[in-house]
Amino acid sequence: MSAIDDVFRELRAGGRKAFMPFVTAGDPDLEFTALVLVELARRGANLCELGIPYSDPIADGPVIQASYTRALARRVKLAQIFEMVGRERARLPIPIVTMVSYAIALRHGPADYVREAKAAGIAGMIVPDLPADESEQLAGICRGEDFSLVQLVAPTTPRERALRIARTSSGFLYYVSVTGITGERAALPQDLLDNVRWLREQTELPICVGFGISRPEHVRALAPVADGLIVGSAIVRRVAEAATRPRGQVLREVGDYVAELVGALG
Repeated sequence: MSAIDDVFRELRAGGRKAFMPFVTAGDPDLEFTALVLVELARRGANLCELGIPYSDPIADGPVIQASYTRALARRVKLAQIFEMVGRERARLPIPIVTMVSYAIALRHGPADYVREAKAAGIAGMIVPDLPADESEQLAGICRGEDFSLVQLVAPTTPRERALRIARTSSGFLYYVSVTGITGERAALPQDLLDNVRWLREQTELPICVGFGISRPEHVRALAPVADGLIVGSAIVRRVAEAATRPRGQVLREVGDYVAELVGALG
């Protein structure tokens, strides 16, 4: 059982839902990333996604793509990210899960990636570009380390394939709310609630919904059917302002925004 399993077991026992923010590691720098992670936990986040910068991200919209580009321009390295998380673990009471391209894990060595991430205190990995048909090896490595392997199900995923994805995933399933890329949206698809309800009937894994969620009304609409809500671009956009504005002020604004969304969970 990973730390992610523990969080969802506790939340379910209390009839509560998870709030999971996303931040890019190293934008504007790793020192501020550490401060943001601590602030997110203090403001009510239950888990946090930490994006590993990649030059060719999959499904990410312009806000997150730009944050990756800025972090890579600063030459942020995987080892530095792991070191930062390990250094901050005493101040981080919530699990951290990396959002990482399989190309990075493969180049690093999948077993080494999992081992080093776990040693840093990271609880799992979300791999958006890992085909379900090729995930068994990494799933086995993760099972052996009690390290969660989170995979994505999209609105366009055939139902038979969604079941295969669920069988090789652990921690939770990431349900992509929209067809397309990440980014803030005014409204979510009409069939989203029905799709999530169907998936919840097929698996014991928690279902967390991401892409496009940025407003309290989105959170209130999805909370009855989802086990967790993921918010990325709206947070990344606010964090990026720390490059040009007083950092303390930006940190408070990010915290206030997250607290508002956490409050919408009820």
